Amino acid sequence: MKLQLKRPLAFFDLETTGTNIGADRIVEISVIKLNPDGSEDVKTWRIHPGIPIPLESSLVHGIYDEHIQNEKRFQELGQDIADFIHDSDLAGYNSNKFDIPMLMEEFLRAGVQFDLDQRHFVDVQNIFHQMEQRTLKAAYQFYCDKQIINAHSAEADTRATMEVLLAQIERYENQEWEDKKGNKSTPVVGDVEALHKFTNLSRPVDFAGRMVYNEQGEELINFGKHKGKRVEDVLNVEPSYYSWMMQGDFPLYTKRKLEEIYKRWNAKKVAERQQAKPAPAASATTMHTPKPALQNNSPKSSPQLNNQPNKKKEEPAKPVNEDMLAQLAMKFKKG
Repeated sequence: MKLQLKRPLAFFDLETTGTNIGADRIVEISVIKLNPDGSEDVKTWRIHPGIPIPLESSLVHGIYDEHIQNEKRFQELGQDIADFIHDSDLAGYNSNKFDIPMLMEEFLRAGVQFDLDQRHFVDVQNIFHQMEQRTLKAAYQFYCDKQIINAHSAEADTRATMEVLLAQIERYENQEWEDKKGNKSTPVVGDVEALHKFTNLSRPVDFAGRMVYNEQGEELINFGKHKGKRVEDVLNVEPSYYSWMMQGDFPLYTKRKLEEIYKRWNAKKVAERQQAKPAPAASATTMHTPKPALQNNSPKSSPQLNNQPNKKKEEPAKPVNEDMLAQLAMKFKKG
């Protein structure tokens, strides 16, 4: 059985300064783009990481600081890399846990737009581990009966990965596999979508595996004290957990996916508050109180209409007599 492609499948491998997705950088990337017509496009980039390459990493991949001192940085090369694989599904060895999140981290730092949502991802290591449980060197020997020449160079490892996948498809064409729940299937077929499902059984939300999907397609926290809980449930009881993760040492792609969940959750909360809010009571200025009908429209019968205040009828002053003078004298008499 041959691999049937509806669009290119880009096999790629990274050499890096280390294995910390959030802190380390790419020093080399090699891509073999396998096209639906069987042709290949191959490109390799050496990249200046902007930080020193630790000796222990250089001893693994053979790339030292002097080898990349005149190379361009990822900010200059990122768009070229994105353009080369923009139409492709992605494949690699342990790519779901390392290469894809590392590449996305570099894209995000460089401000390069690269959408993962509509792509398939085939992790050759997952097929191998789930079917045979070995390493790339052993896989190449086991499936292809070959030894990797110049192992740990990006192109040699990438080509070995591609050849292993093609051999796996041939080997497991009709082989049955049983999952942890006892469901049986023949998952290794020449279809990228089927391979995507088989090599993403953990269903990560963010590739780094900090969040995963459950069977209902809901996002769960996959680490720490909230492991196994729905992200939205955690936000309900501990909203500050969002800020803690966004400010913490998590990969940028993890933060992007968390922000998407937070915005969706927050929109639901706003809608719920609006639905629960009671209708505003009518104000005194908007209430219409019927006015009493006037019994007589004559201004004489309605002094208020003439703006004349009601006054008591004034009596004429009484003349001063002897009694009044005697009372005043008694009032102001000195003791």
